[in-house]
Amino acid sequence: MDFLSQAGREPALALVSALVLAVLLVNGWTDAPNAIAAAVGAGALSFRGGAALAAVCNLAGSCWGALCLPAVARTVGEAAALTGAPGSAWAGLCAALAATAAWGVLAWRFGIPTSESHALLAALAGAALARPGGWRNLTAGPWERVGLGLVLSLGLGCGLGWLFGRNLGRRNLARSLCRRGQILGAAGMAFLHGAQDGQKCLGLFLAGAALAGGSRSGPDAAVPAWLAAVCGGTMALGTLLGGRRIVARIGEGLVPLSPAAGLAADLGGGAALLGCTLLGLPVSTTHAKTSAILGAGAALGGRVDRACAGEIVLTWLCTFPACGALGYLLVRAFA
Repeated sequence: MDFLSQAGREPALALVSALVLAVLLVNGWTDAPNAIAAAVGAGALSFRGGAALAAVCNLAGSCWGALCLPAVARTVGEAAALTGAPGSAWAGLCAALAATAAWGVLAWRFGIPTSESHALLAALAGAALARPGGWRNLTAGPWERVGLGLVLSLGLGCGLGWLFGRNLGRRNLARSLCRRGQILGAAGMAFLHGAQDGQKCLGLFLAGAALAGGSRSGPDAAVPAWLAAVCGGTMALGTLLGGRRIVARIGEGLVPLSPAAGLAADLGGGAALLGCTLLGLPVSTTHAKTSAILGAGAALGGRVDRACAGEIVLTWLCTFPACGALGYLLVRAFA
């Protein structure tokens, strides 16, 4: 990516913008299906109906989050605003985006839910370490918020899924009522996914604009409405393309879900995601929803498939080192 230092700012910004849109497309394709997994697994929605619902809600959530709650975009923009020589900074940003898209496609190939959010942040860190300055390119603030978001999404998702499961199990709600609640819960999860992940990619646009030196660029720049709509629309298109393997893995293969357990998982995962979004913490929909499914399933007596759970956890553990190494190697190879 050496050519970026001589190619000029406008072509480089165009390349970064194209890669951000590619990450958004892959995100909608591989990450957004997590929002509807419980509803599809419990039979409240068909896969195609759920994908269409998630696409509409992703678009709405992305626009709402960007215009009303931009703190997540600013956190990611700060993490992505790599310092140093302009050519090297462009190379680092492009390498991180390419590594994120590649990891998402690889995880989809094996039907394993993974977090594009954490893949992106890990790849950004690896790319920053490969550039002149090494560890000095990383600032503590954004990464502390990322770590806090990781802990909260897992802990709150599992704990709230379990609590909702226990309460719903005692009430013996009618199956039809649970199914209607799941449809609303899936819509809410998809909306919040758009609010979270749409903002993250907006943060990358802000970082690219900062490198281009625009007069209103940088992590604190206002987000134009048209850009929020483009991000949300691209994610929605990816959601419509598929993700069936991932839905089947966590909605059907991880733990058997009754309508009550599915509703509890949607409520628990949505509450965890909403809380972290309001706090401005970048979190993973995958982590929040999968942990909520585990908590809800355990509360209502579901038997967890340990092999399936082990594969998911192993993928999560590998995301940071694998994507960090890939971002590092891409910068070293092409910068």
